Amino acid sequence: MAVRGRYLERLREYGGTARRRLREGGLGPAPVLLALAVIWAVFQSLNANFLSPRNLSVLSVDIVGTGTVAVGVVFVLLIGELDLSVGSLAGLSGALFATLNVNHGLPEWLAVIAAVAGGAAAGAFQGFVFTRTGVPGFVITLAGLLAWNGLMLYLLGPETSISFSGDGLVAALTSRHFGAPVAGYGVAALGTAGYLAVSFHNRARRAATGLPHRPSAEIWVRTALLAVVAFTAAYALGRFEGLPLALLIFLAVLVTSDLLLRRTTYGRQVLSLGGGAESALRAGVPVAWMRISVFLVSGALAAVGGLFVASRLTSATQVPGSGMLLINAIAAAVIGGTSLFGGRGSTWSALLGVLIIQSIASGMALLGVQPAVQFMITGGVLLIAVTSDALTQRTAASRGRA
Repeated sequence: MAVRGRYLERLREYGGTARRRLREGGLGPAPVLLALAVIWAVFQSLNANFLSPRNLSVLSVDIVGTGTVAVGVVFVLLIGELDLSVGSLAGLSGALFATLNVNHGLPEWLAVIAAVAGGAAAGAFQGFVFTRTGVPGFVITLAGLLAWNGLMLYLLGPETSISFSGDGLVAALTSRHFGAPVAGYGVAALGTAGYLAVSFHNRARRAATGLPHRPSAEIWVRTALLAVVAFTAAYALGRFEGLPLALLIFLAVLVTSDLLLRRTTYGRQVLSLGGGAESALRAGVPVAWMRISVFLVSGALAAVGGLFVASRLTSATQVPGSGMLLINAIAAAVIGGTSLFGGRGSTWSALLGVLIIQSIASGMALLGVQPAVQFMITGGVLLIAVTSDALTQRTAASRGRA
């Protein structure tokens, strides 16, 4: 009887937590994960090659360029702004790298640093102008979209592309794989153990201060689900060429940015700024610096994403600045669960959103469907995500939580 009573108490605790989360802003990543599972099930039923080790390996590399740019977009969205220049900055990064390395003979590692620094500087400049003038961020970055795209075209020259070594550092970003099974399974084990340790640490810390916290049973269930996904992914990737270097770097970017937002004073200030600049200023948040910094992060990550795109093509081209990278990056952040109204979201949103978008693209390619249909489906998914975000915001406002 005592055991049954404890289980009933845990179920009531879990139910209360779920109801509270629903009132305060939705069910988190659950709807996105469900949508991703449905998409994978549908495409697998239509083409048995969709979940093949080869296609999953290709998918895991294809998501990295857009996903990295989307992580930067998340930072800007969290303060309630929008960066429209990320696609052009990604293209500029590739063009700057290729120009310095191929045309001027600069070592690859130094050209990479210069390209990323250039993206960060451009982002910081846009943030500075936004802070000083008060002009909406999307207008400033729209001007940046045009200016950086023009500079990219100028660097690429009349040939509109610059090819670089297929055996060098940048090319290896998307071609290098770790074939040893210990690499994939080691990352899976490390990620699972890390999640479990952090979750129980958070639970203990919140319980000690009397704050709402996750039941132990929920943490174990989440950890088990993560372990299944992680080890299954490691097994599938191991059956082709192993763990891609690109995916490993992307996961490192996600973990680092998540820790930055959730575990540091800086991250808490970013989230507080998304709740309103005036209230953040009264709380002692350096609003001007925070605004500049998030655009700097967005520019730097756009540059890194641009290098991954260039790596995939082994050349710097106009492709990143064409507009599709920008659209997909913003769509990935929003579809993954980051609010357009600021103050709510996670860098893991970028992973979930880009998986949705790239899975649709991969499935459509396997089925031989025209790209136009892919755009319509992605647009429909984005519309659903934005509508859900707006309804959640309206519900929160009606409850006095906005």
